[in-house]
Amino acid sequence: MESSSKNLEITVLSAENLRLNGKPVKKDAFVVVKTDNLNCRSTRADHEGGSNLIWNQKLEMEMASHSRFITVQVECRINGSENRLIGTASIPVSDFSGGYFPINYLHLLSYRLRDGRGEKNGIINVSVKVVKGLADYVLPPVRKNCSSSSFYSGTRWGSPVQGNSYYHGGGVVSGVPVWCATRA
Repeated sequence: MESSSKNLEITVLSAENLRLNGKPVKKDAFVVVKTDNLNCRSTRADHEGGSNLIWNQKLEMEMASHSRFITVQVECRINGSENRLIGTASIPVSDFSGGYFPINYLHLLSYRLRDGRGEKNGIINVSVKVVKGLADYVLPPVRKNCSSSSFYSGTRWGSPVQGNSYYHGGGVVSGVPVWCATRA
């Protein structure tokens, strides 16, 4: 059974070295996070400001299983009404989701922001955790004979070799030792 979406817990932590029209941004900035065009959330604005903006705000969002990127945009409110784009970053889903990461694993990530012209414009710091959804590889318990008088029963560990899968007899790359209990 495959899940059509994953629930994410994205915490927008902070940003560094943001500039707007050549001047440092010190307050009234907020972050918009998009998992797709229809699923979008934003943080509150940091009104206190400082040299590095801090939000430390958790956003719970749903992401379609076919999504490849999450978009993070930092914007600034000017004159109390107009929003201006400071910078955008695309976070690859593979950085926090896949067969190698368990559910509820906390990823601390930092990305370079690019302004509307593609120029470097600061860094955004976020944490991402997949809180619900199937991992890419759901491994069933296996029963494997180690010798004629003993057996091992447990979960198969490792990563499938490219082009193969656990279910089609493919090879497995493993760095985890496998023990075999023997009966006397």
